[in-house]
Amino acid sequence: MVTEALTVLIWNEYIHETRDENVIRIYPDGMHHTIGAALTRLLPGVNVRTATLPEPEHGLTEEALAGTDVLLWWGHAAHDAVEDTVVERVKQHVLGGMGLIVLHSGHWSKVFTSLLGTTATLQWRSAGDRELVWTIAPSHPIAEGVPNPIVIAEQEMYGEPFDIPVPEEIVFISSFSGGEVFRSGVTFTRGRGRIFYFSPGDQDYPVYHHPDVQRVIANAARWASPRSRERRVPSLRGPVAPVV
Repeated sequence: MVTEALTVLIWNEYIHETRDENVIRIYPDGMHHTIGAALTRLLPGVNVRTATLPEPEHGLTEEALAGTDVLLWWGHAAHDAVEDTVVERVKQHVLGGMGLIVLHSGHWSKVFTSLLGTTATLQWRSAGDRELVWTIAPSHPIAEGVPNPIVIAEQEMYGEPFDIPVPEEIVFISSFSGGEVFRSGVTFTRGRGRIFYFSPGDQDYPVYHHPDVQRVIANAARWASPRSRERRVPSLRGPVAPVV
């Protein structure tokens, strides 16, 4: 983990908060600012930045990414609007060591599916369901200080099957009132970068105001931070001398 102050860039497509009255009421400043305020409170010394879809290069310039330790990604209504050149740029930075946290419907983002190599499709039901987020890896750093279960009163249901590669670690599994279950908190490594996907957080419900959800995201940001300040994509080495 880097020893200097952690820099987190929160990316939000920022569409629902500009046009949907219910979402504007819940997140008047945008989900990215709600999450950012929580990280600032929970991670002393953290440097929080934000970027949104309408900005030039979606706010994800080479300079912005080079100065980012961990990128948080929230998208839903405009996955296809994210430019492929920007997706590739983000991918290269993850492979080089930048951490990535993908939230809720970001499972279908170009960034996530490109890095995982699968469709990341799932079952869903938008019905204001009760979600219980069960910790199944209590010793994992992302689960530190988190109650078991986290109780979310209203949330969109996500259910299996979830078309992702076998995760390196399953930290959380969620259950819903309809009997569905979902791998709601999973980790991967791609290149030198750590990835965490966390599903709670639909725009129509105040999930990002939930203190336990905020704690998970803060823990994940700390966990996903690079082991080194060097940003280098793994490459072919050789020729090398034989081991004798």
